[in-house]
Amino acid sequence: MQSSKKRYVLVGTGNRGATMWGKDLVERWSTEVELVAVCDLNAMRAKRALDYIGAMVPVYADFDELLRTEKPDLVIVCTRDSTHDDLIVKAMEAGADVISEKPMTTTVDKIKRILNAEARTGKRLDISFNYRFAPTAAKIKELINSGVIGEVASVDFHWYLDTSHGADYFRRWHAFTENSGSLFVHKATHHFDLLNWYLDSDPETVSAFADLKHYGRKGPFRGERCRSCRYKEECDYYLDISATPLLESLYEEPSTVDGYVRDACVFREDIDIPDTMVASIRYRNGVNVSYSLNTYMPIEGHHIAFNGHKGRIELRQYEKQNWTTPPADEIVVMKNFGDVERIWVPHSSGGHYGGDDRLRNMLLRAGPNDELKQRAGSRAGAMSVLCGVAALQSSRTGQQVSIADIWGKDDGLNLLEPRP
Repeated sequence: MQSSKKRYVLVGTGNRGATMWGKDLVERWSTEVELVAVCDLNAMRAKRALDYIGAMVPVYADFDELLRTEKPDLVIVCTRDSTHDDLIVKAMEAGADVISEKPMTTTVDKIKRILNAEARTGKRLDISFNYRFAPTAAKIKELINSGVIGEVASVDFHWYLDTSHGADYFRRWHAFTENSGSLFVHKATHHFDLLNWYLDSDPETVSAFADLKHYGRKGPFRGERCRSCRYKEECDYYLDISATPLLESLYEEPSTVDGYVRDACVFREDIDIPDTMVASIRYRNGVNVSYSLNTYMPIEGHHIAFNGHKGRIELRQYEKQNWTTPPADEIVVMKNFGDVERIWVPHSSGGHYGGDDRLRNMLLRAGPNDELKQRAGSRAGAMSVLCGVAALQSSRTGQQVSIADIWGKDDGLNLLEPRP
């Protein structure tokens, strides 16, 4: 009797791949999926990841060979953002469905390549937008859909990355636009997707400002990496990865193979992405959004407010800070001519307050309904990336950027047609 499990392969065995899509799936979703192989250009890292995952499967450096040999049903992509398109397209052409970590990709041409491949092959691409599945986000979506504040006119949305999480992007490959598309794409793709989903609309024009104000060449001193830096005693951003066994295992000795270190200096002079970003976004349905992303804050979390014709929905979500907060999120619903309602949404177990588990259940387990349209496919991935690409271009040119203009010739993809 043929097994109903999906045979899946993991491509990219860094921290995210080894945990979210490796060990967790093997231990908790084993009735739905079976890991049959991993792929990574660094064989040492892949083998270390498998030790952590607790699986004995083949390791491939050649993705084409993996596809020919293993013939997987599902490919999960956790590599550098700029490489996603090659892997997604090859996987779909080989007959596999794909789950890709966000962002889907980094450029307009790569978006078009992916959408064309999906249409040509009939395979499915899902994007790992786990923030949609967080209980608080789901509650906000329900409130907006209920019409309690009427038609939304504008949104205030501000995201704060602290001096641990925010700095980490500047230690790694994300610090270069060529790899990540900048944090307007890599990180803000989450935020732009949330906006697109909350508002059930698409961005139309973007005007943005962004600067490198804190990291990179703005730093007071610099070295190659923390481990060998002569400023480690005085640098606030010194990172000892040996204090985290998984990071040490996946990155330290494996760096002798490919040269990629996990504790590169956050003040490297060649860093070319901004660390301080603001954007004004006009949506097709007329909603105006004020957005910001800062990467060196004393707090981690975000503030979002929806301003409607009948009132306002507001959330200040704390993820990490130096004071105690309740183990729940408070959503405040303020009516123009009525009472204030305070709604407490408890945190759930699992990453992103339970969003990671709900995402994996939706993608891997039959049965969960999708009344809130949380499952995100290639169109959602494309629109969030396009918003980030437009924001980066606007910040560099000083001009307002139209999504339609950067998309250019549609080539029959119909991406900019009204939502179905």
